[in-house]
Amino acid sequence: MKHIALFPGSFDPFTAGHLNILKRALTMFDEVVVAVGINQDKRGFFDMDKRIDIIRQATAGLEGVRVIQYDNLTADTCRELGIRHIVRGVRNMIDFETERSIADANRRIAPEIETIIIPTAQEFAHISSSAVRDILKHKGDYSAFIPEGVVL
Repeated sequence: MKHIALFPGSFDPFTAGHLNILKRALTMFDEVVVAVGINQDKRGFFDMDKRIDIIRQATAGLEGVRVIQYDNLTADTCRELGIRHIVRGVRNMIDFETERSIADANRRIAPEIETIIIPTAQEFAHISSSAVRDILKHKGDYSAFIPEGVVL
């Protein structure tokens, strides 16, 4: 039986920190499905096609990665795909508290699905999609914040 996890997020854009979490999740799972969600509370910087393209660029050559788009509850997406694990990354304690609350809600909705929270490696803890978007808006050098080889 294949062990598969869902790595959900808006990934607007996918950062070097996201890639760090994904690579580490791949040491625990045979396949990780990167699920690009539509967050109704956020106005996207990149459109969905571009976000998916960035993730495909970042994960080119990585075995066991699949990229999908979704627009429903994460737990429902897991059920539809037969996935029993959700992977989430955290940079700090604020992220942890937020992710823990989401994990608790998901457990209430779908008790058969477990959330694995992975702290990002320290060298990526300062990177956020919001910071990258701000750098992009101001035409700054974003190269240290996104995966090597990605063209925005």
